[in-house]
Amino acid sequence: MSQTDWTFGGEWPFEPKWFDTPGGKMHYIDEGPRGGRPIIMVHGNPTWGYLYRRFIKEVIAQGYRAIVMDHLGFGRSDKPASEATYAIPRHAERCETLLESLDLQDAIMVVQDWGGPIGLTFAARRSDRVAGLFILNTFFARPLKEVPLPRIIRAFQTPVLGDLIVKGAHAFVRGFLFKTGLNDPSRLTKTDKAAYLAPHPTWSSRTGVLAFPRQIPSGPTGAVSDFVAEEGAKLAKAFADKPVKIVWPMKDVAFSIETLDNMWLLDFPNADVTRIEDSGHYIQEEAHEIVIPLLLEFVEEITKPTQHG
Repeated sequence: MSQTDWTFGGEWPFEPKWFDTPGGKMHYIDEGPRGGRPIIMVHGNPTWGYLYRRFIKEVIAQGYRAIVMDHLGFGRSDKPASEATYAIPRHAERCETLLESLDLQDAIMVVQDWGGPIGLTFAARRSDRVAGLFILNTFFARPLKEVPLPRIIRAFQTPVLGDLIVKGAHAFVRGFLFKTGLNDPSRLTKTDKAAYLAPHPTWSSRTGVLAFPRQIPSGPTGAVSDFVAEEGAKLAKAFADKPVKIVWPMKDVAFSIETLDNMWLLDFPNADVTRIEDSGHYIQEEAHEIVIPLLLEFVEEITKPTQHG
């Protein structure tokens, strides 16, 4: 693993930075002018900061500051073998501690997939540091009813079988990220696939990847449902009168349109919503040509009063 060229042919040219946590060392990047408005981008499973490579370049080109972390177990961060390390509240706490250490002001948070519960916890608890939310397909509220989980997710959650599929066959990356999670799998290049395979070369290094699907709520009860209900209520209250933009892929096999209509729009009825018809789950890969301009427009609208006030 130490032999890996982590720039991936120039696709990821950013200087690595490191943050120590009780669970292990986290990798992150902090690019752009120190005085620029911080844009925090938070990934999910089984991706890493590379997911936002195009976003980072565009954000810093506009004079903003880009901050992207790799959760423990992902990207260049350490990969502890204990599944308990990857509990959502612990991920969220590490994210919050790292971001707090940077003393950010008037930040914009961009979140997707598990990056929602992890990153939005910081926004909920430290809303004084966050000026607006740019929400991609994710969740941050208690499910209202039982959630029918796909057969493959139920397989991931099964002891032994899930380990064989995810940690043995590396199927979450090879099967979901490279295929099922995309409406058009050809959007990933050979370099992209190499970048997504590089962080998890061994059975034990894939523990964090398996821990996420095993925490997907199957209904209103459970540890994660309780956690997102508590933190999500704080977020809804804190951002009731702050800018919220939602961009949603309509062909996502993981998050249905019901999650948008019956969860997000209940908490944020005034959010500006863009639905992208032809994108699957990994919207940053499939629809970056649409999403990045929407993000820059959102940040510009928030920044204008500051510039001219």
